[in-house]
Amino acid sequence: MAGVLVDVLLKRLATLALDKIEQEMKLVVGVKQEIKNLTEKLEAIHAVLEDAEQRQEMDAGVKLWLNKLNDVSFDMDDVLDEWITKVLRCQLEKQEKQSSKALVSNKKKVCFPSPSSCLRFGKVDYPLFLRHEIAAKINELNERLALIDQNKQSFNFQTTTRAVPELPQRPKTTSLPHIRTFGRENEKNLIISKLLSESSEENEVPLIIPIVGMGGMGKTTLAQLVYNDDKIKSHFDSRIWVCVSDPFEEIKIAKAIIEGLDRNSTSNELQTLTKCIYELLEGKRFLLVLDDVWSPTCSQWEELIKPLRNGARGSRVLVTTRKENVVTLMKATTQMILLKELSDAFCLSLFYYSADMDESSVSKEFKDIGLEIVKRCDGLPLAAKTLGSLMRNKKTIHEWQVVLKSKTWALKEVQQDVFRPLLLSYHDLTLATKRCLLYCAVFPKDYVYKKNYLIELWMSQDYLNAQGGDEMMIVGQNYFDDLVLRSFFQDIDVDRMSYGNVTCKIHDIVHDFLQYLNKNEIQFLEFYASEQKELPNDKVHHLTLLNVPDSFVDCLLSYKRLRTLTVSYNLSQLMFDSIVELKSLRTLTLGQVFDEPIESIPKKIGELIHLRYLDLSGNQRLKELPSVVGSLYNLQTLRLDYCLSLEEIDVRRLINLRHLHLRDCVDLRLIKGIEKLRDLQTLDQFRVRDVEGNKLEDLNDLNQLQGSLTLDIQGNPKMAENAAILVNKPHLLELSLDFNRGLGREIMNGLEPHPGLECLTIYGYKDYAFSPWLSSLHSLRVLSLGGCDCRVLPSLGKLASLESLTIQVLRGVSKVGVEFLGIEQGKTSSSSIFISFPKLRLLTISSMSSWEEWEGVEEENSEKITIMPCLSELRISFCTKLKALPDVLWNTPLQKLTSKLLRNDFLNGNRLQFTFRMTLETWSGQADGILIWSGLLEGIGHPFTRNFHFIDSVKAYLSYALLRASVSPSPVIFQYATGIFLVLLSRFRESLKDGNKGPCTGYEFRFFGLLVKFRLDGICYLVYS
Repeated sequence: MAGVLVDVLLKRLATLALDKIEQEMKLVVGVKQEIKNLTEKLEAIHAVLEDAEQRQEMDAGVKLWLNKLNDVSFDMDDVLDEWITKVLRCQLEKQEKQSSKALVSNKKKVCFPSPSSCLRFGKVDYPLFLRHEIAAKINELNERLALIDQNKQSFNFQTTTRAVPELPQRPKTTSLPHIRTFGRENEKNLIISKLLSESSEENEVPLIIPIVGMGGMGKTTLAQLVYNDDKIKSHFDSRIWVCVSDPFEEIKIAKAIIEGLDRNSTSNELQTLTKCIYELLEGKRFLLVLDDVWSPTCSQWEELIKPLRNGARGSRVLVTTRKENVVTLMKATTQMILLKELSDAFCLSLFYYSADMDESSVSKEFKDIGLEIVKRCDGLPLAAKTLGSLMRNKKTIHEWQVVLKSKTWALKEVQQDVFRPLLLSYHDLTLATKRCLLYCAVFPKDYVYKKNYLIELWMSQDYLNAQGGDEMMIVGQNYFDDLVLRSFFQDIDVDRMSYGNVTCKIHDIVHDFLQYLNKNEIQFLEFYASEQKELPNDKVHHLTLLNVPDSFVDCLLSYKRLRTLTVSYNLSQLMFDSIVELKSLRTLTLGQVFDEPIESIPKKIGELIHLRYLDLSGNQRLKELPSVVGSLYNLQTLRLDYCLSLEEIDVRRLINLRHLHLRDCVDLRLIKGIEKLRDLQTLDQFRVRDVEGNKLEDLNDLNQLQGSLTLDIQGNPKMAENAAILVNKPHLLELSLDFNRGLGREIMNGLEPHPGLECLTIYGYKDYAFSPWLSSLHSLRVLSLGGCDCRVLPSLGKLASLESLTIQVLRGVSKVGVEFLGIEQGKTSSSSIFISFPKLRLLTISSMSSWEEWEGVEEENSEKITIMPCLSELRISFCTKLKALPDVLWNTPLQKLTSKLLRNDFLNGNRLQFTFRMTLETWSGQADGILIWSGLLEGIGHPFTRNFHFIDSVKAYLSYALLRASVSPSPVIFQYATGIFLVLLSRFRESLKDGNKGPCTGYEFRFFGLLVKFRLDGICYLVYS
């Protein structure tokens, strides 16, 4: 993919042409003219690249020309980057010497310059032979490029220009539309009926139901629809989803099944894992989805299915696969559901939906062209979705006709028909976005991509065309969002409770498509036992190795052009010593090396001068980084997560470092020079001790920090008076303050964050009251207070944006007063209505061992105050002294309640009032009280609609649910449960018959001491007293 590299080269050449290193260029004879010649040729080539990129699939000569351009571009990038880096290094070394002399004579503080300021010096003293070496390389590159430029003329390329779109101001959070499906209702109903059926013909345990269809047909989407159906949720005791993919690994699948059953296993022995599955599934009716099964052997399948046979009658295994021979191997041909192509009508609906167009309002001209485009999708949902996403930004008839008449449709060389519509969408991307998308093929199929992680990798390859690190992150986020909108990414998961936690996946067909485009440029090698692999490597730029043996060392050294290397699992010191010989590396990931963790870093790593990204995460025995790491001047990202033994690192010379990841480096006491990295954007964890090591003041000037930061504060470290450590960091959105074995009272006020903070966690704070600033964070969405010694809860009710509040292990709190709601005593006489916790949706209170009273609002003020109007879920557990919940909770729209409060108190005869609210349409409440427990609610979890024709079967259904509950109900309890629901539902039906449907009308009755309050709008209150 030469296009992006040409952009990068032009940028580098422009840097060289500036007067920043004008003096240096004069010292290399003739190089200034060579640079000018290079620039002119590249600009001429750049003008025709769009046309060349699109023609390469149809013209082998064009593809060969692009490959040659690609090769010389990579070499040129290495040479120019090497030159700029060496100039920078000499500048820094010269300034360090000058600063050292000044420090000795004047005892002045040393301050490292920014990269741009380093290049403003004049003459640089580095060996003459290096200058001649650079000059010779540039001359040779100019000759190669001249030949490529000359050959360009024979292709008659068209000059194309693409307007660079303005980057919009990004919102802080992203909201994506819910997935809709078209044309699969019959298949969905058929599968659900097979899953729920209990006929004698389907007594096999487990019954295997395969969904078969070609790639892009929507097998996984259909399985997801069925898996999340309410009837399915309530019918099965357990549901497990496992993404299998290729190869079929029994141990990996077995572990995923165990995790799906809410258990963990560290064993790698198949027999141990299958025994665990056998025990966990005993007597349970389960649904297991095995998604994307490719090529199991008979023996592999038999070993996996054995423990599943211990499930209860009615257990099912739903399989998605492209291969009918897999169905034959599973002996499930009679249950096979063959997924066929969508009709043109449904494809058209999906096409318009993906194009963000209202099908009913589309004009006849657009509709005619749209139908012709959709007919070429051959009924493939993925193709229709991708083409629809392509048309989002095409608003004219001419633009639609260009797509319809594209020569891409006539390509015979394309491996799969579905690749043609993907090619159309691909060619509509900018050159830079294309390169970002292609890079995703570095990872295996079914990989879960993390947005920020992906952007850092793109940045390391110079794919993000921006001036600075901050701008590069914004550009990367826009590229990511563009690929989402064009349907190249799917299964987007946005965690609103955690900053920046956005994940996605790539469809298998899209992954195949990317591998097809990348050809030999990207390789993913997984070794088994002593397996050897002999592959062409002269064109490979990105390599991923799994379970690599030492015998691969010699082969690895032949990958001279590698820019990305990822090694996981088996990595020996011998292999590491060889890796540092790969001088063109930009990205090096050596994380998750579990079998033989790295203990030391070769000193030759300092010779990887092009390195932008280094990931050593998970190497738990690594104690230090060699000082030569400071020579990696271009390093932008350093990941050291879970390096548990690491004690000290030195970042003083890493002047381009933007992202420093130190999650769970529990022994890391000192980061030398952290205070000098004023452009640092990511620092996820910072540990401060009251002994020698990091200081809170080190963070003073790091005002570009963004995203998430955890401060681990041990003891009582000293802090300058009136220090403002965090308040000047507007880009920091998530903050955790962890006080460990210290009072915290002397430093809490100095840790006031910027008012734009969105997520805050405070743990272990030892003073009797929280700092006043906590009640003024009006942008805060998520707040968690835990393990603190405070006796009074802070006033939080006025936090206008708060959506989730967690309070746990505050053992000093015995009473929660109205101050917690933001109500000041004696100030409720105002005529205006006060809203406490206006946006709170989730309230969690746990392990409050001294908490006895939760004070409500006085009756005379209740009309002037609205409490928690958005609360939908309440969780209370292990608050054993709490006497009652306040009346204010009666008026909240609570839909789900989880409580581990009542059981012991109720059985001991204590009088306790408990309020539980539920809706019959969306039954999601859960109580752990003696009368209604989780087993019962799980049994009746499917929605009760307002059609009560099945009232007469309620008693039988409850009887069945109780028998499946985890405890054996006594006759009295069964009587209670059955009676409550029968009376409840029958009285509701009678009220509807009477025509009494007023929204404020309701009734109440007592049943065995249980007060039932029922409203005709579907809300029911149960009060135990």
